Amino acid sequence: MNSSDRAIDELVLGFWRLLDWQITPQQCLAFLEQAIEAGVRHTDHADIYGGYGCEAEFGKTLALKPSIRDEIKIITKCGIKPAFASLGLAGQANHYDSSAAHIISSAQQSLKHFNTDRLDALLIHRPDYLMNADEVAEAFTTLKQNGDVLDFGVSNFTPSQLSLLQSRLDFELVTNQIEFSPYEMQALDDGSLDQCQLLDIKPMCWSPLAGGRIFAENDEKAIRLRHVLEQVGSEIGASSIDQVVYAWLLMHPSSPSVVLGTGNITRVESAVAAKQLKLSREQWYRIWQGSTGHSVP
Repeated sequence: MNSSDRAIDELVLGFWRLLDWQITPQQCLAFLEQAIEAGVRHTDHADIYGGYGCEAEFGKTLALKPSIRDEIKIITKCGIKPAFASLGLAGQANHYDSSAAHIISSAQQSLKHFNTDRLDALLIHRPDYLMNADEVAEAFTTLKQNGDVLDFGVSNFTPSQLSLLQSRLDFELVTNQIEFSPYEMQALDDGSLDQCQLLDIKPMCWSPLAGGRIFAENDEKAIRLRHVLEQVGSEIGASSIDQVVYAWLLMHPSSPSVVLGTGNITRVESAVAAKQLKLSREQWYRIWQGSTGHSVP
């Protein structure tokens, strides 16, 4: 499998709310098949999603049609350990664990949940203040050599944290999954997107619609943004403001992937159509200005 086959697509199906959707494995399979037909094949997960229940639920879907495993890519994350007494986790504080033993055991558990022989990518979910980069590299290398995980990345890492881990690896990290939307634009200024261009890795944008705040909030920023997004949308022929948001994100030169947190195939197809929309630089900055409330210097 060459590097182009393993590159993360522009749109990724996010399954962190799978249990909230209250759909059967059969319904999830139908959704997954429709998404594949629309051209969206990458899926995003984490061991912790759904109180450690979403991976196994998705695995039930894959079990209904084992051949579909070869049509999708599975990206999952590990490293967060909440204080869930009912799950037998030690301690009373939410904490992070990037020890080699935990990374390897988490990956093996995910393999079982998904009923698969490999994970396409495994990410460290949150920066661990106690992260030993050499130990993480040891775990990654072991999993790669065993064929359990094909590629690795991080999530919510600062540029310095990513650089530290990368310095210990003989292979390249493939992504930093970060929050990025027209409502939350810190990644434009904190060096995260710059580093992705520097290292030629794809950022994955979680919460691209700011958890719905762009649609629902009535603060000044949200109101300004909605107005500008609607204005730009009418200019470029978008059918909804979420299409404008996706076009805005995809225009960034770091070539980001956008994680779609929906189980609605109509919204997925709308996101796919948004890839054909093109913004001018002036329109892109007009949306930036709608978020910040001021012009560039």
